[in-house]
Amino acid sequence: MKKFAIITGASQGLGRAMAFDLAKRKTNLILISLPNENLSSLATELADFQVAVHFFETDLSLRKNVELLTQTINDNYQVNVLINNAGRGGSKRFEDVQLDYLDGILQLNMMATVLLTQLLLPNLRQQKQGFVLNVSSMAAFSPIGYKTVYPASKAFIRHWSLGLREELRGQGVSVCVLHPGPMRTNADIVQRIEKLGVKGRIGLLSPEEVAAIAIRQMLGGKATIVPGFMNKLNRLLMALLPNWLKISLISAAVKKEIQ
Repeated sequence: MKKFAIITGASQGLGRAMAFDLAKRKTNLILISLPNENLSSLATELADFQVAVHFFETDLSLRKNVELLTQTINDNYQVNVLINNAGRGGSKRFEDVQLDYLDGILQLNMMATVLLTQLLLPNLRQQKQGFVLNVSSMAAFSPIGYKTVYPASKAFIRHWSLGLREELRGQGVSVCVLHPGPMRTNADIVQRIEKLGVKGRIGLLSPEEVAAIAIRQMLGGKATIVPGFMNKLNRLLMALLPNWLKISLISAAVKKEIQ
């Protein structure tokens, strides 16, 4: 029976790049995104690599959708790779945002990722070797004003991923966490990167570059993946700087996005 790799947030940016990278490796794919993201066209492109491609369009921030989706997948497919890439963020003053904005980040970035993994884990464990790649962010390494909830959600993904990796050690499922830096994934993010100037472009890589590094290191069993020399250096600097200085510097840069 065919084995499949699942990619959430597959319609654009890093998720799309990962889909092409895996298709080139002759990996069958299950793509997941929000409705009306043109997944059918992407699936047709990927099928040119002589792989099976199926797709589902649903809002993963709703628990009932996650439960229905995972039941369908478990009933019909064998899965050996799960890439939890879907997420959302933004730069706003905490007091100015609507509750739906906060709830969307929390539900998609954390709850959907945890539930998808828990519900698909029995499927992954049935395979000879299973892989889970959870997409965090460089933002996970520091609290950030004017983002607040986003870096906190990505820090959660880091800690949870590494804890789960230890729990599953020796059981045939390898869990890793990816910390990408800035990427030109869509028009909104490009605009935010440009507003930050030189600071926003430190560690900038294309989604294709990040995808290639992430897939290769995931399959190699790496626990933590930080793509690119500048991002590795940035991570080291954030570890060395005192919290008060680190938070102040990063938050001042991000504040420019909302001015």
